[in-house]
Amino acid sequence: MENKAVNTTKPEPVVAERRDDDEIDLGRLFGMLIDRRWLIIGVTFVFMVFGVLYAVLSTPVYQADALLQVEEKSSGLPALGGEFGEMFTSESQAATEIEIMKSRMVVGAVVDQLDLTTRVTPDYMPIIGDWLARRTPGEDELSITRFSVPRGYEGQPLYLEFADNGLSYDVRDDDGELLIAGKVGQLAVLDGFELMINDAVLTDTDSFVLIKRNRLRTVKDVQAGLSVSERGKQTGILSASFQSTDKEYAENVLKAVTNEYMLQNIRRNAAEAENSLQFIEQEMPTVRANLTAAENRLNAYRLQSQSVDLSIETASLLERVVEIEKRLNELALKEKELSRLYTREHPTYQALLEQKAQLVREQEQISEQVGDLPETQQEVLRLARDVEVSQEIYVQLLNRMQELNVLKAGTVGNVRILDEAVTNPSPVAPKKSLIVVLATMLGGMVSVGYVFLMAALNRGVESAEQLEEIGVNVYASIPLSPVQKDLNFRLGKLSAKESLKRDLPFLALEDPADLAIEALRGLRTSLHFAMLEAQNKTIMISGPAPGVGKSFVTANLAAVLAQAGQKVLVIDGDIRRGYLHLQFGIENNYGLSDFLASVQKTQDGGEVDKNNLATIIHKTKIPNLHVVSRGTAAPNPSELLMHPRMEKMLDKVNEYYDYVLIDTPPILAVTDAAIVGRYSGTTLLVARFGETPAKEVAATVKRFDQNGVTVRGVILNGVERRASGYYGYGYGYHYGYSYKSDNA
Repeated sequence: MENKAVNTTKPEPVVAERRDDDEIDLGRLFGMLIDRRWLIIGVTFVFMVFGVLYAVLSTPVYQADALLQVEEKSSGLPALGGEFGEMFTSESQAATEIEIMKSRMVVGAVVDQLDLTTRVTPDYMPIIGDWLARRTPGEDELSITRFSVPRGYEGQPLYLEFADNGLSYDVRDDDGELLIAGKVGQLAVLDGFELMINDAVLTDTDSFVLIKRNRLRTVKDVQAGLSVSERGKQTGILSASFQSTDKEYAENVLKAVTNEYMLQNIRRNAAEAENSLQFIEQEMPTVRANLTAAENRLNAYRLQSQSVDLSIETASLLERVVEIEKRLNELALKEKELSRLYTREHPTYQALLEQKAQLVREQEQISEQVGDLPETQQEVLRLARDVEVSQEIYVQLLNRMQELNVLKAGTVGNVRILDEAVTNPSPVAPKKSLIVVLATMLGGMVSVGYVFLMAALNRGVESAEQLEEIGVNVYASIPLSPVQKDLNFRLGKLSAKESLKRDLPFLALEDPADLAIEALRGLRTSLHFAMLEAQNKTIMISGPAPGVGKSFVTANLAAVLAQAGQKVLVIDGDIRRGYLHLQFGIENNYGLSDFLASVQKTQDGGEVDKNNLATIIHKTKIPNLHVVSRGTAAPNPSELLMHPRMEKMLDKVNEYYDYVLIDTPPILAVTDAAIVGRYSGTTLLVARFGETPAKEVAATVKRFDQNGVTVRGVILNGVERRASGYYGYGYGYHYGYSYKSDNA
């Protein structure tokens, strides 16, 4: 231990390079973590325990997986022309198929199919109920085939309770009002509520929670839980998954989604063939009527002109005309189908129009050749052409109709399920090890952040040099005492009456070799030389704020002075809230306040005017040490301390005692200390290590200066060994011990 020897005059501020307040001292931060290591370890451990509990008690989440293949999509229509076959095929993009699978068209059908709007959950005890249920054989299950509620009850939890060994039940709302009652196996209907329970398996509970959810909200929830992605790039392989706390539920939902998606794909492909078939069926009556009319006109002209056969040249022109008309009709049919798929500006559509224009030009050339034929041959050629063209179109449509009927019946779609939906037996969440690690890390970060926050908010003095930098002498540094902590604990358990009857422990007597007492002995030596120039023997001990340990310093310093053979008087100048009488175990019936008011209480409750100093001075168990208690709490302590009796009393006791110690209230709280300081030859302040800011000490000194009181120095109380001080400042008072208690 090291005690500071100081001059009696107030020193000038030390000229030294001050640490920048905004500078980050990594060494000091590291030292703070070492100082609060047990707090950090404790908080981290608590977070880790909560992480373990959460990982163990949380409901596991299972995932069902399925694999699908989307093949190259084809319209399924037979090629109407070799050069146009490719325009009816296109590749389905994976993103489009994913959106189709997650659409309300598919998911909504699954919700209706599985009746997912009806939600049934067992009503277990909170927190551990579900965990216990998972560890018992069997499951609580209800088989509900019908459940409907009025619109106002959609989404509200209803509580189902069984009775009669699971044969009957009743349903109530949150307020306990009975909504419906019935028996298992029978339909119950009442005021818009319908419930049909076919079977009930009651293993761990006979209470359930029923919720009739909104259909659209249910669809959105299923969409949110459904995950679909493409494996690889442009592979056409889709991976679908669905997560739920119920294995069977996850598997059933995903299986229904994949099946419904495949069925809608088949229906879509079959719809293309159906549309083409309807178009052909609409055209067939017109084509048949045109064929019949053309045949009738040809036969009638032959009978009229008695012309049966055509010449070789005319027959050749007829074949060419029929071929061109046939191709023009094919292109007309293709144009009608393409008009449903593309606009006229599309390249495929433009190619068809160019071919159609080419055939029209060839048709015009043939028409010029036909004009050179005899009139009879021209008319026969024209009528025969109409018959041939109509017959070709009619045969072609018949063939197409048969092909489309076969195609419609054999449509399988371009989607197939490679792997059926199966639930993984191991849960995918929660990831227990990861949760524990994250919780532990969070605990560490929270505790470290708390330590740094408290350090940032607390600007308490941690070394004597901090006070000397602002020009304040440090008379002594008193370390923390574990013995005093125990004494404070024992004193705190006693009532005021018990403290008067018992011989209370005293640190100076309990452990004279304590380092705190040794520091006070050093202070005793410093005071001996400091008071040589003092105007009297009165020493006032004050502080900036409550809780710095003024009373502890006053009482034990007085004991140390008395043990050295000096006559010492301790005066409790804190008339408001002083408690030195408890520490010394003396009565407080008549004390300083009563003396200053010249009033003494009698045993029968009366009062007499008596100004006898001997009546307020009490002996203690320590030789040469006397005490004056605070007396009755007064409403006007400042006025009493300013009374002339106060100065006269101090002058009288200075004649008899070697040291007169006065314990006063904190100066920043009340003005009592400033009044007493005028009567004192020596004024000392007590600052708490790590709690009292240096600026607060400076403000206290300034306050005393304003009242004409000179502060000789500061006693730094409660100094403890801290790694932050060692690493941060590299100097100070570092003792070879570690104490955790507080001095009173």
